[in-house]
Amino acid sequence: MGPMPIVSVSLISVGGLARDAGFSIEIAVASTLLIWAGPAQVLFFGAVAAKMAWPVIALTISLSSVRFVPMVVTLLPLIRTPRTRLPTLILAAHCVAVTVWAEGVRRLPDVPRDARMAFFFGFALICFAGTLISTAVGYVLIGELPAPLAAALLFMTPIYFVATLTRGARQLVDRLALIFGFVLSPLAILYAPAGFDLLILGLVGGTAAWFCAGLAAARKALA
Repeated sequence: MGPMPIVSVSLISVGGLARDAGFSIEIAVASTLLIWAGPAQVLFFGAVAAKMAWPVIALTISLSSVRFVPMVVTLLPLIRTPRTRLPTLILAAHCVAVTVWAEGVRRLPDVPRDARMAFFFGFALICFAGTLISTAVGYVLIGELPAPLAAALLFMTPIYFVATLTRGARQLVDRLALIFGFVLSPLAILYAPAGFDLLILGLVGGTAAWFCAGLAAARKALA
């Protein structure tokens, strides 16, 4: 199964959650278009249902999106050219999601630089279309699904994300980063500030992976 169907079905639960929170189907679909991050959408509709203050909701969504900063920083240089304008980069940054980032990092290096922007937007817009449709479908049908199945659908995106990263880990530093990420993730979830767990995990785990890979390369060079 390709990435688009997986990222699409993961948004079915968001549509159902929006309906349970009392929103219209238009608002549910608009949340996917404007936020386009399943966990952040879950936080949004859950916070509204809990009647939290709007400034608190805005802060919560912002913190949950901090995890996208490293993805944007690593992906935009792959598609940017000297002729790329700032509005195009801003739109591209909004299109960065977990699946788009994972596939982009894996596939874009093999695409000619002049064609990378078109490739990126083509793939991102296809994923956008799928998620918009699945959000609407979920809004209509989620009442027919058992709660565990609805939760499992939302969990498909991180599973695919891990599988894609594992498949694309060609260098030692990539494999070490995955190992450190899995080992340190429980500590990050328990002790890192809310919303910053993934960012801190990436900085600590990635730095440790880079250091260990460099040490291994130095030892190999001296052998």
